[in-house]
Amino acid sequence: MKDKETFHMSPSQFREEGKKMIDWIADYYENIENYPVLSQVEPGEIIGQLPDSPPLKGESMDKMMDDVNKVIMPGITHWQSPDFYAFFPANTSFPAILGEMLSSGLGVQGMIWATSPACTELETRVMDWLVEMLGLPRKFKSTSTGGGVIQDTASTSVLTAIIAAREKATQFESNAKGARQKLTAYVSTQTHSSVEKAIKMAGIGKENLRLIEVDKSFAMQSNLLKEQIGKDIKEGFIPFFVCATIGTTSSNAIDPIKEIGKICKEENIWLHVDAAMSGTAMLCPENRKWQEGVDLADSYCFNPHKWMFTNFDCDCFWIADRKHLINTFTILPEYLKNKATEEGAVFDYRDWHVQLGRRFRSLKLWFVIRHYGIEGLQFHVRKHINMAQQFTEWINQSNDFELAINPPFNLVCFRHKASDEFNMKLMNAINESGKAFLTHTKLSGQVVLRLSIGQTNTEEKHVEEIWELIKKFTINVLNP
Repeated sequence: MKDKETFHMSPSQFREEGKKMIDWIADYYENIENYPVLSQVEPGEIIGQLPDSPPLKGESMDKMMDDVNKVIMPGITHWQSPDFYAFFPANTSFPAILGEMLSSGLGVQGMIWATSPACTELETRVMDWLVEMLGLPRKFKSTSTGGGVIQDTASTSVLTAIIAAREKATQFESNAKGARQKLTAYVSTQTHSSVEKAIKMAGIGKENLRLIEVDKSFAMQSNLLKEQIGKDIKEGFIPFFVCATIGTTSSNAIDPIKEIGKICKEENIWLHVDAAMSGTAMLCPENRKWQEGVDLADSYCFNPHKWMFTNFDCDCFWIADRKHLINTFTILPEYLKNKATEEGAVFDYRDWHVQLGRRFRSLKLWFVIRHYGIEGLQFHVRKHINMAQQFTEWINQSNDFELAINPPFNLVCFRHKASDEFNMKLMNAINESGKAFLTHTKLSGQVVLRLSIGQTNTEEKHVEEIWELIKKFTINVLNP
């Protein structure tokens, strides 16, 4: 439906179509368990149903939604299904969806305070709330030396931290001949691949990224980190950046933050802590023992879009001393100059990261926090962790399966005691059934299956069902 003279959809038409869309989304969630969790289409099947050329004349919403149902939906892997256990949670919620809708409706471009003061000031307040909610050090609050800013992903946060650390280490001479070739950065062998990508993007070079071996729990060995830093200093390098992780992607391993932080302070090295998924667990005070030493960090991030019921994308990034970000990223063209900025009375968040343009992401985060409250968020986090512990008990009681690591939070890493080939066949059989979706990794050279429990609507019955499904398909694979 469009206005025949302007081609625009009128407010009244939008109201009508919008109500239909809300109904469609609500129906989707009510029926989501009827879909195969992992899309069953073959490569090229979707694009083969789409026209080679765009339409000359505009089409109706009814026709578009008909194609959504017939063409798009078969190609959707249902990340919001309660039977989705792959990768990591991407658990949205209705309050988050409504906040995202409002953000889209307002269409705010929040690059600086002056372009929409509410966009900046709400973000500042929500990020300060989260410092308290997660038990983070007060230096990360806007009222101290630091502050928080919403990025799109943890990958962007680590790139931002690396660039700021690079400038700090080189005293803003990183573009001088040879300056970056002397810098070295440090991660464990289990650290997310986004750090290696960021190191290359920042011009440090992959050859200057040191991989530190892990212990039996797959956490970085701080003594080996100290040895490698000492070796590099003797050889004339400048160690400038360390990334420690609270909850690695493969196994949810937790690096010894305190020990690593002490080393970084001794050598004046930037410490970034990546708590992408597992940072949400810190909503519950009983889990905060795992972030001991975070007060030594220069920067920290976690993703509400991975476990805190906030739809993608939303990464929360904090800095202990905001001047390092601002001095690194500030460029002020004439068309952005304004009184509030010139007087230094406001935050201009475009100076806190790579991109200039900014969406109003804090709205959906604000909606989630206000809808659930701290108690509601804690309730669901504890429920997910308890379900993971129940699944862990079943693994421990089984004669056929074994744990790869004892889970601290919501990710269970386990394997059948048979071969790697058997575990892959088992996983593929489950995924191809459409009943659930698991992924795998390799730990200590062995294939390990990952069960990530954290979807918004996953209940105990779903975890019981996946365990029965695993046992059923184990028999099917053994006796094809």
